[in-house]
Amino acid sequence: MDHPEDATAGVTRLFDEIAEDYDQSGVAFFAPIAEGLVDLMDLAPGERVVDVGCGRGAVTFPAARAVGPTGSVTAVDISPTMVEHTRQRAAELGYAQVNTAVVTGDGIGVPDESADVVTSSLVLFFAPDPGAELRSWMRLLVPGGRIGIATFGAADPTWGRVDDLFRPYLPAELLDARTTGASGPFATDEGVEALLTGSGATAVRTVRHSLHVHFRDAAQWRRFSMSTGQRAFWRFVPEESRGALYDQATQVLEEARTDNGDIVLLQDVRYTLGAVASPQPAGPEPADLRSMWGR
Repeated sequence: MDHPEDATAGVTRLFDEIAEDYDQSGVAFFAPIAEGLVDLMDLAPGERVVDVGCGRGAVTFPAARAVGPTGSVTAVDISPTMVEHTRQRAAELGYAQVNTAVVTGDGIGVPDESADVVTSSLVLFFAPDPGAELRSWMRLLVPGGRIGIATFGAADPTWGRVDDLFRPYLPAELLDARTTGASGPFATDEGVEALLTGSGATAVRTVRHSLHVHFRDAAQWRRFSMSTGQRAFWRFVPEESRGALYDQATQVLEEARTDNGDIVLLQDVRYTLGAVASPQPAGPEPADLRSMWGR
């Protein structure tokens, strides 16, 4: 197994590589998942949000609209190229409330207890130590602050059949149960809730949503696949075998074509929400103490 620093560097390189195409395939996937998370966070004008693993701003921009010009969204990512895309788009939109930063080995670069809300969509399973990662995020929140993370639940069996086509070519670290979700903390609602509770969150709960993902054809699926972390899978398939794999994937995907003409796959999304406990106000002194002090 790679050293955690090596794994993080690998993720950084991968997302720098795909940043130009990320979420640009015309497939409604990252945006609706992110918007669902923002809706659940019930953001108010003036709140301060930290969006961890911002990508190209799927959470950042709806959050910026929700908190308005009196609030702030600090969008951070380990990929400098992703961060630059988000910075440029924020400038185009005139969102002065959006700040961007690259995560380094020294951390997120946000002061402790400076945020009302922390969000993170489809990121946590990339962390070498998800529990430690969550604890670092929880430290950013003020008492009474809120955290919300999106991870994958169960996928349409068709997704699994397509993914299985890659398996003969993949090294063991890309089949780690912790990251694939086949077992480990990301396999169940309770597993992810336990990670959040273990990080110090209270009032932890899960909300599920099933997303219908539409593809015009297998070619669009391939463009989508190459614009996500799955590009790492394609790297391990020898060039002379990629055509055959694509043909096999096309056959599987065509079985999911619906009457409206699209290939439609289901992806279950898990939103895990929590909070930092607020300080309890001091209650009235017991009657005998009030009497003792002449009150």
